Amino acid sequence: MACTTILVGKDASYDGSTIIARNEDSANGEFNPKRFIVVRPSEQPRHYRSVLSHVEVDLPDNPLQYTAVPNADTKEGIWGEAGVNEANVAMSATETLTTNERVLGADPFVELTPAKGKPGEDGYEPETPGGIGEEDFLTLVLPYIKTAREGVKRLGSLLEQFGTYEMNGVAFSDSHEIWWLETVGGHHWIAKRVPDEAYVTMPNQLGIDEFDLDDALEDQESHMCSADLAEFIEHNHLDLAVESASPFNPRDAFGSHSDSDHVYNTPRAWYMQRFLNPYDEVWDGKDADHTPESNDIPWARQPERKITIEDVKYVLSSHYQGTPFDPYGHLGDEHTRHMYRTIGINRQSQLSVMQIRPYRPQSNRAIQWIAYGSNPFNTLVPFFPNVDTTPKYFEDTTTRVTSENFYWENRIIAALCDAAFSDTANAVERYQEKTGGMAHRLIAATDEQVSRLGGENEAKAKQLEDEFEADNLEGDVEPLEPDQIIEVVRDQEVRDVLAAANQTMADRIKEETDKLLDTVLYITSMKMKNGFNRSDN
Repeated sequence: MACTTILVGKDASYDGSTIIARNEDSANGEFNPKRFIVVRPSEQPRHYRSVLSHVEVDLPDNPLQYTAVPNADTKEGIWGEAGVNEANVAMSATETLTTNERVLGADPFVELTPAKGKPGEDGYEPETPGGIGEEDFLTLVLPYIKTAREGVKRLGSLLEQFGTYEMNGVAFSDSHEIWWLETVGGHHWIAKRVPDEAYVTMPNQLGIDEFDLDDALEDQESHMCSADLAEFIEHNHLDLAVESASPFNPRDAFGSHSDSDHVYNTPRAWYMQRFLNPYDEVWDGKDADHTPESNDIPWARQPERKITIEDVKYVLSSHYQGTPFDPYGHLGDEHTRHMYRTIGINRQSQLSVMQIRPYRPQSNRAIQWIAYGSNPFNTLVPFFPNVDTTPKYFEDTTTRVTSENFYWENRIIAALCDAAFSDTANAVERYQEKTGGMAHRLIAATDEQVSRLGGENEAKAKQLEDEFEADNLEGDVEPLEPDQIIEVVRDQEVRDVLAAANQTMADRIKEETDKLLDTVLYITSMKMKNGFNRSDN
């Protein structure tokens, strides 16, 4: 799937949270309705079979509860995409990446080979299953990990065992760190820890541009990889560095720099970094340090100011505002306005922004912000994932068009607004600002309510965490163990409070979204070409 990702390290975010976010965009010509659900341990399969690749995987018998944003139509599988589990570990899977012929020749994708003929006939060949892919990753990994690092290791092990039929980028986060994993060919992979002070932009291209193989194969402080990666690189002549002392560049070795990248991928990284670092370099004109078609836009960069949830939403909704490339703008001409693939695109399925807040107790430490449909016209809605159920307005998405669920209501609004962008822009902006303010107020009120509960588990957890931080990570006091975290987040009294907050948020969002639909429908209807200014009555 075509997607766009941004990762924000804890020292680069406005409140010290780790933030991972990704637009899930459907393939050209397709629209995938999405649901937001909680998957309980009893609902998690113990034996998994992929719909697309037919690969079968036995799963452990002790899954954690987790959230997911699966397809409403499961004819092509689950496609869980994004979620947070009970250990407050978040996962976003996947960002489709590009590669090159040298990599595919060295380690081909593991693709489904259909059976030939019928059993008992001469020349019959049984089916050969393919590997794992975006359809499968979240379901196979998120319920079984208790740290971001564990996520990398579990997925890496599965890739080495079963292989994959596509190139993918996957993000993992907990309250301490973010890891980004990229697949390399059919069985190989690399992963890098996002620097705490930096953010990362990913636009459907293999992104990591510097990698320490020694660290990955030894201490694994900030890098990990498949065990034979060094031999794989050397044997297949994949390192393109001119000087032997140069750092290894995976983007050169494993990625692509095609003409289509300069239309589809690099402009998105250029615009996101242009917005978050406007003064660090020249972004426009003939003297620009980086242009929309530059191959060397950095994978990670320190922002000029701390990054907010609203900044994440803005860049993942952008359509090159303020440039000649904006399809809704007045700069440039008809050619430039449609030169590059926008980030906020018509076939957006969902956006999940997962925020892990280190200053909150484990029970309400995580927030999964959700948006459905085309991002320029929607709003982000925060939900606490450590609950038993999700609001029906977000969960019960059907394949039938209806304004009674958030997905389809957003799709209808976007289609109306696109047809009358200038006339409806103010209404959309007011809606986004009002609902954003509501969201932050509800989060603060819920945090206060949870703190007032003062449950024994919460108090113990917070005390342990405070002592651990006070000792400056020197080991005098052990941090809260994952099993203790899970005990805390299963406190039913707290879960009930969080579920009530989620429902309140959904109810308020529905009210405001209904109002926006009413407004933009009126505006667009009044601009219909068959209108006439003389009344008929």
